[in-house]
Amino acid sequence: MLDKPGKIEHYEKRFGIIAVERGFVTPENLIEAMKIQVKEDIDLHTHRLVGEILLDRGYITAIQIQEVLDAIFRE
Repeated sequence: MLDKPGKIEHYEKRFGIIAVERGFVTPENLIEAMKIQVKEDIDLHTHRLVGEILLDRGYITAIQIQEVLDAIFRE
């Protein structure tokens, strides 16, 4: 039986795609945030959400994050 991705991982992938599609971040911003996420996972054994990293870097606003989350959970 194939493992299904966990809910957080599934939403994170969709979060980044929706954020790019809506023009909130560039693909380069998203890739940078994902690289930071992986590095922190390995080095610090912590996991931050992509949206949190994008917010901390100033690439997205809290209002835009909420809009993306609304779109995810509306579907």
